[in-house]
Amino acid sequence: MATTFDPASLQFDAKGLVPAIAQDAGTGEVLMMAWMNAEAVARTLETGRVTYWSRSRQSFWVKGETSGHVQELVSLRVDCDRDCLLMQVRQTGPACHTGRRTCFYTDVTEGTEVEIMEPMT
Repeated sequence: MATTFDPASLQFDAKGLVPAIAQDAGTGEVLMMAWMNAEAVARTLETGRVTYWSRSRQSFWVKGETSGHVQELVSLRVDCDRDCLLMQVRQTGPACHTGRRTCFYTDVTEGTEVEIMEPMT
């Protein structure tokens, strides 16, 4: 059954935010997690360019706007509790501000941290 999606139907936290996970649409690799408010979700759906809410800057952040490492939305999924988003994206360049393909480049096994990925640049 198809219904019209309303970003206001999401379960936002006390700050009006919901976690949003970006996943590579082709490989399934988890690239990053950031936060969105209802307006960021609406802008993402309207433009096809993933837009987050920056908690540190208190402003919208269009992924790739300054770096050129754009995330193009392929699909947006809502979890069963409506309190988390999964976005399948086409990623240009690294997703992480450290220059790595993904933000999840540190493996912890038996209490030991190991960086498993070098920066792309």
